[in-house]
Amino acid sequence: MPLKRRSFLLAAGTTIAGAAVANAAPAQARELAWETALPANSFASYSALETSWNYLYPWGSDHNGTARMYASKTDHNHVYLESGGVLVLKGSRINWDEGKSSKDPYLPIHYHAGAIHSKLRVLVNDQYPQWEVKGEFQAPSGRGTWPAFWLTGVNSWPPESDILEFKGDARNWFNTYDGGWDNTVVPVSNPGGWHGYRAWITKVNATDVDIHYYLDGTWVGQHRGTNFVGKPMNIIINLQMEGASGSSGPSGDTYYRARNVYVGRASNS
Repeated sequence: MPLKRRSFLLAAGTTIAGAAVANAAPAQARELAWETALPANSFASYSALETSWNYLYPWGSDHNGTARMYASKTDHNHVYLESGGVLVLKGSRINWDEGKSSKDPYLPIHYHAGAIHSKLRVLVNDQYPQWEVKGEFQAPSGRGTWPAFWLTGVNSWPPESDILEFKGDARNWFNTYDGGWDNTVVPVSNPGGWHGYRAWITKVNATDVDIHYYLDGTWVGQHRGTNFVGKPMNIIINLQMEGASGSSGPSGDTYYRARNVYVGRASNS
């Protein structure tokens, strides 16, 4: 297990000193030109989805759990759209031997599931010093289910920012990794209902950022991301299974839904 540098456990809606200030957009962002980098309607159709997103992880079909990702322009069994601009990722238990994941810790494949990653990359720099990444999700939270909405480095790891991560129970993990972990763990009432998850990322010096995390519009925590500046990050939405969320996972199908996923940025240009 990686070292956890700081960890906070908060009840949803907890009032925190300074939260009112954190809920407001930073003054610098209000003074800069704001632009939409990824529109909130990218799940309105398959053409819109495929304009803004790629299927699978940036590195392929496998990661750190027991689900292997399957999806393409012609395969919508595990990544598909519902009416109203809703993306669905479906995890299904398999009953045959498909070997092991090609990624550490090389767990046996027990599920087929879905993942997408954005064609847009989040890059905090002098031109774009402020970013907002947010969406609404219906997340599974039963044992063995591991949904996520996160940022991870294109060329290196770290950086990482986890905006949504449920690991087998009804607590969301807001995480930041820059060589050590910051974790803000927040109980969520009915994760399977629609909830809003948001990160506000702001450049604070030549190398570092502050990331403010929000649940349903309420500020829940602030992390410092050292050496995030100048490092492009992919945006990933995926349904992983078992691994850190426990085992055995569900025997039936698992569904993870997303809508209104939006990315904006403040520009100095």
